[in-house]
Amino acid sequence: MALRVFKSSSELDEKEIFERITKGDEKALELIYKKYYRMMTKLVVTNSGTEEEARDVYQDALVVFWQKARSGNLILTSKMSTFIYSICQNLWRKELDRKKRLSNEQKDTPTTMDMDSPEREKIVAKCLDQLGETCRKVLMYYYFDEMSMQEIAEKLGFANTDTAKTKKYKCKQKLDELVKAQYSEQDFLD
Repeated sequence: MALRVFKSSSELDEKEIFERITKGDEKALELIYKKYYRMMTKLVVTNSGTEEEARDVYQDALVVFWQKARSGNLILTSKMSTFIYSICQNLWRKELDRKKRLSNEQKDTPTTMDMDSPEREKIVAKCLDQLGETCRKVLMYYYFDEMSMQEIAEKLGFANTDTAKTKKYKCKQKLDELVKAQYSEQDFLD
């Protein structure tokens, strides 16, 4: 016979919120967003980040959390806040590593690249074609059609502008990776 342990009301509330999230309840996710916003953004701000970077990392972390919860494979063995905090930590570490690599690359490359050359446009267009349809549309709407995040969210059926913003960020990262993987710096020089 199993021994039952009664949980405090805050833990029970968290369990109920988690169950609502696993069922796709976006209102429950909004509760979590507001509840942990200060704690999660403080992590980034106190570790060399800006308020905007903190907000972006937190939104990305919630997207990861949402996807894991919705997959049905996530079994929380800690508080939700602890789990989300660890996602934020990992995302922020990756971002700091990326920034460090970028600053090292900039130190190593004294030449400047012509961003408006026809060659660069061809390279970017070729890499855009390799992205998935949603990513291609998000980037085209944002950079070429100059649509707002609200317009993109509505046009592509995203839940809100934060979802569109997160998607644009991730798609831009994918595009950058494709360009870097397939082309050398010489391809960008006159």
